[in-house]
Amino acid sequence: MTLAVQVPEELSARVPVEQRGPGLGRGDVRLLVSRGTAVSHHVFGELPRLLRAGDLLVVNTSPTVAAAVDGRIGHARVVVHFSTCGDDGRWAVELREPDGAGTTRARAGGPAGTVVRLPGGVRLVLEEPLVACGARLWWARADGRVPGVLREHGRPIRYSYTERDQPLSVYQTVFALPSGDGAGSAEMPSAARPFTAPLVAELVSRGVQFAPVRLHTGVASAEAHEPPYPERFAVPEASARLVNAVRAGDGRVVAVGTTAVRALESAAGPDGVVRAAEGWTDLVVTPERGVRVVDGLLTGLHEPQASHLLMLEAVAGRAAVDRGYEEALRERYLWHEFGDVHLLLPAEA
Repeated sequence: MTLAVQVPEELSARVPVEQRGPGLGRGDVRLLVSRGTAVSHHVFGELPRLLRAGDLLVVNTSPTVAAAVDGRIGHARVVVHFSTCGDDGRWAVELREPDGAGTTRARAGGPAGTVVRLPGGVRLVLEEPLVACGARLWWARADGRVPGVLREHGRPIRYSYTERDQPLSVYQTVFALPSGDGAGSAEMPSAARPFTAPLVAELVSRGVQFAPVRLHTGVASAEAHEPPYPERFAVPEASARLVNAVRAGDGRVVAVGTTAVRALESAAGPDGVVRAAEGWTDLVVTPERGVRVVDGLLTGLHEPQASHLLMLEAVAGRAAVDRGYEEALRERYLWHEFGDVHLLLPAEA
């Protein structure tokens, strides 16, 4: 799915909402609500009255890691984006060229055997391209522990549409849980960013439930819009049972972010029953495949060529997505990870 629209550059959210003016907090982003093709406009703090008792929000607990590290190939400076750690200890990495305004230019990887020197004397050797992404991502092996390099020398990945580097805390959601092995998401599961602890408490007090899942997101290039490649996920037994119970009743299962959709749908069988699962998922949710358990989706606003739009169409239908994005442009909503959010729900009876 490609939208026949252009997003003006001035609609890119350049800083988090809490840095745009005094007294603003994470929950002060705008919220576009689509119920089928009916659209309404809100602020995110109104979410509790837009959901109902018995609804279930499925949230991604993956923490964001400082996945960008400066390195050198010979005398040339590069930025390494660490995307995904494989079972064999190798990392899928993307090489980019620094320019002082985020890493705006992707650099072709390879050839095999290329050595990238990282801080602390760590050597990263490119071995082979990750097939699903052409030459953008490469499998590489380091002679030192990458999590330590990221903790000591890494910073959050950012692109040129943002104004400046931000501390890692800006990229963590209220649902993020540290993992014992240092694993996490290369890029923030940003749909959950507007949530705050008081808002979660209000939702719970109104009878809205939460189900945690985990999916460690990889690097989504700013230039390429490939389908998502395999990512590590986990759906706990308790969350699977809660989803099934809500589906058996009158509640709606609303995923917070496309990552939560991918994790949950990867654990759903053809019978629509969710079972505890973990490992790697290569699922791509498309309109042809459809969704088995997700009724609604809370997500950011995606680029017109983004592969995520196929998932939105699978959840809500093409007409709803087209109508919502027309309204988002007309009302000048803000795009990207620090931007506004979009809640897609089934049409009202």
